[in-house]
Amino acid sequence: MRTCQDPSINSTLHAAMNRQTLSNGPARVGIGGPVGSGKTALIEQLIPIFSNRGNEIAVITNDLVTREDAKRLQQSGLLASERVVAVEAGACPHTVIREDPTLNMQAAELLERKFENLEVVLIESGGDNLASTFSLDLVDYWMFVIDTSEGDDIPRKRGPGIVQSDLLVINKVDLAPYVGADINLMVKEGQEVRDGKPLALTNCKTGAGIQEVADHIINNVLFS
Repeated sequence: MRTCQDPSINSTLHAAMNRQTLSNGPARVGIGGPVGSGKTALIEQLIPIFSNRGNEIAVITNDLVTREDAKRLQQSGLLASERVVAVEAGACPHTVIREDPTLNMQAAELLERKFENLEVVLIESGGDNLASTFSLDLVDYWMFVIDTSEGDDIPRKRGPGIVQSDLLVINKVDLAPYVGADINLMVKEGQEVRDGKPLALTNCKTGAGIQEVADHIINNVLFS
């Protein structure tokens, strides 16, 4: 059972403690962020990287009252459909990943029982606001995805998702010139509000920057 709730704890130490407590159970990685920021697209890019490494992977998606993201992944052909489980939050999306993550914990435990050699479970939150965070009872490590089309002032707004996440992902870098977003400013202010914690720039359409995101998971969670 995960017991640490302090969001300020060193993420690598926290992940190591959880991995030891889990007795070699699969790592749980949370992926949060606003609606349309590219969370599902990021997962679609990450799956082949872990599959090519030989890591067994599964995904839990969260939607408000539908299973749209789960269906998208099940139909993608990137992994067997039974490795994707949908959670319908039925309320504010952060409720089931933070205040009461029971549904997601049950989904993760179901996958763990079903796939004995499972190594990584990606847990995608429903689209939410900048205050969205993951319970550390649910995940070992979590990232927050924003995108350039939301505006280059998003990092300095200092939402908990931006400040507390282990990794901040700035997606859709290709759109920056078309929406007047200054990527350099986003990076600078992102680093400032996060006190040097890592961030990554991605284009989930082309795959640019995805390996860096995967490397953060590999180095800080899988330790391999």
